[in-house]
Amino acid sequence: MTHSKHSVSVAGVVVDDAGRALLTRRADTGEWQAPGGVLEIEETIPEGVRREVLEETGLIIKPEALTGVYKNMPRGIVALVFRCKVAGGQLATNDEVTAFHWASEPEIRDMVTEAFAIRILDALYEGTPAIRHHDGISLM
Repeated sequence: MTHSKHSVSVAGVVVDDAGRALLTRRADTGEWQAPGGVLEIEETIPEGVRREVLEETGLIIKPEALTGVYKNMPRGIVALVFRCKVAGGQLATNDEVTAFHWASEPEIRDMVTEAFAIRILDALYEGTPAIRHHDGISLM
């Protein structure tokens, strides 16, 4: 499938004081990922990250740093990923998310497909934002 335009998505890797990342289990696929989704035309990037995390988790977050830019080559989706801290709210499942798990690095590697695990792992470490490409499953 050839796409003539890119889509931009945002994701928030919510990190707790123990250095674990919040994973969400998607209702549609059962896969574990960081919360996120499509950036709306009328919103700023930080607004989009806050909205997506709130919609999928019930948490109010503070985006702290851009940690990576990722492109799904076959689908033309560019994802901007941010490390975030909880500022309020309470975890609540919904139509998009069936479960939550605060995951350590080994758990992330075990529970999440490579293309999405690397986003979360990159967010756990401070430094220059990563720029990576993938095919939807594996890094390229």
